[in-house]
Amino acid sequence: MCNLVVNGTGDVKAKKHRIDEKTYEKELARLQVELVKMQEWVKHEGLRVTVVFEGRDAAGKGGVIKRITESLNPRICRVVALGTPTEREKRSWYFQRYVAHLPSAGEIVLMDRSWYNRAGVEHVMGFCTDAEYHEFLRSCPEFERMLVRSGIQVIKYWFSVSDEEQERRFQKRMKDPTRSWKLSPMDVESRSCWIEYSRAKDTMFAHTDIKQAPWYVVKADVKKCARLNCITHLLSMIPYKDLTPTPPKLPPRPTEGAYVRPPLEDQTFISEIW
Repeated sequence: MCNLVVNGTGDVKAKKHRIDEKTYEKELARLQVELVKMQEWVKHEGLRVTVVFEGRDAAGKGGVIKRITESLNPRICRVVALGTPTEREKRSWYFQRYVAHLPSAGEIVLMDRSWYNRAGVEHVMGFCTDAEYHEFLRSCPEFERMLVRSGIQVIKYWFSVSDEEQERRFQKRMKDPTRSWKLSPMDVESRSCWIEYSRAKDTMFAHTDIKQAPWYVVKADVKKCARLNCITHLLSMIPYKDLTPTPPKLPPRPTEGAYVRPPLEDQTFISEIW
């Protein structure tokens, strides 16, 4: 287990410990089997589940979402990652663009960032007015209570990463051409607003950590541990039974009979480099 440390900016910092690759892969595979069982239960019972993933830039939210979805049916479990709002969305009720993506019966929606953009980046970077910000803090708890009353289960995760670990991940992304796209201009600019983001997070928790939809903090300094811990907790939030269907028996393949395959020369094949 990790000892819990809270740094000067209010973020959770875990004493570093490692998990060996073999143990990690074995446990992840076991949890992904359980996720499939949970998925079948959600579909069978017609549940509506929304999972919100928030946290610092480079805290590992995307990695957890990827491990959750890679074994699930995208028709049942889908990811919502909205971009910059359109002009029409900017003139609409703030929550309106998010309501359109909420789950219907038998669906799980994983929100990679969410309506909490207003409490974080929009507030800190000045993309909303003070009046809009304070209205969000007032209305968000009621909005979430309304979702819960309507039958939508709202699960909220905050991924907490220390400033030292975030800096290390930023530097790694800058040197990796397959990850450099993850560093947006906004991510770079946010580096100088660490204290402001910390204060905004504290205020957000004070207003929106409600009984009906509490915040669950994930210690994310060690990515692999964060993934296993988050998935384990998610599974505990949705009591489910194993409804995994029995694999069907495959009938024998029919003989070709009178079928004549066209010449292979008539088809265009890609080069076999490997």
